[in-house]
Amino acid sequence: MRRAVALLAAVLLLAGIAGCGGSGAEPGAPQGVTLVLDFVPNAVHSGIYAGRREGYYGDEGIDLTIRQPGESTDAPKLLAAGRADFAILDIHDLGIARERGLAVVGTMPIVQRPLAAVIARGEGPVRRPRELEGHTVGVTGLPSDEAVVDSEVAADGGDPAEVDRVTIGFNAVPSMAADRVEAVTGFWNAEGVALRRQGIPVRIFKVNEYGAPPYPELILTASERTIEDDPGLVDSMVAATTRGYEFVTENPAKGLDALLAEVPSLDRAEQAAQLRVLGPDLHPAPFDPAVLREWAAWNLDHGLLQRPLDVDAAFLLNP
Repeated sequence: MRRAVALLAAVLLLAGIAGCGGSGAEPGAPQGVTLVLDFVPNAVHSGIYAGRREGYYGDEGIDLTIRQPGESTDAPKLLAAGRADFAILDIHDLGIARERGLAVVGTMPIVQRPLAAVIARGEGPVRRPRELEGHTVGVTGLPSDEAVVDSEVAADGGDPAEVDRVTIGFNAVPSMAADRVEAVTGFWNAEGVALRRQGIPVRIFKVNEYGAPPYPELILTASERTIEDDPGLVDSMVAATTRGYEFVTENPAKGLDALLAEVPSLDRAEQAAQLRVLGPDLHPAPFDPAVLREWAAWNLDHGLLQRPLDVDAAFLLNP
């Protein structure tokens, strides 16, 4: 029964996402395109909302619809099923999706550096990752969290096996606020900002500073079919998205205006704080193939991937 309900929910989700390319629009009319986000809208997506508000997608002949995913695993499935044209994926999810046989391809990086970090209490005993030995770290339960802890502790000369890990789900902020753990895994642009805004001093250890390469965290992704059948659309989507993030880099307040106009439930001060710390890493830039290969090897070493990833097939790289 549970399986049938899950299948029905998946069917309803797929049916509810409309507006994909090739919708039979009149010649010369904007092409309907659906983009699925990786998470609920927040500052990291401001370039997309700004690009739509400023007309950059329209300039490229795109009528963009932005959708939120039901779960983080929805977007790759929607792409592969042809129910969405593009999606924002965490780079690890992109690699896992390809390993599971979903033909999705990264077309441009959205965030140029990893967002993952270990966040320790500022007044606590953990002053660097190796000092997590013998202390309690709250993790979500996702394999990527284990990889972050292992990478940071080992790179700092410690023994990851000596870290006491407690599964807290996605409750990093309340767990730290209640002093239930001495450190947590989280995103430095989200949980790190939220804790500091609550007046909780923290030390943030970014994973690319301890063992991981400086991989791009979030990726604009399309299906192999879209790339093969409509490369012009892919080029147009990349061009408009690039302009959107360039606009936000130069006009952060207007970028926030665009985001909050569409998602008024967001707290402006919180999103402004996130955008300030994200700013240096939101600038558009091409993929660095060497970094992507280092990232794929790091994922393999930490068990996030079970076999080597063909980076040249997984990402659109400049010749």
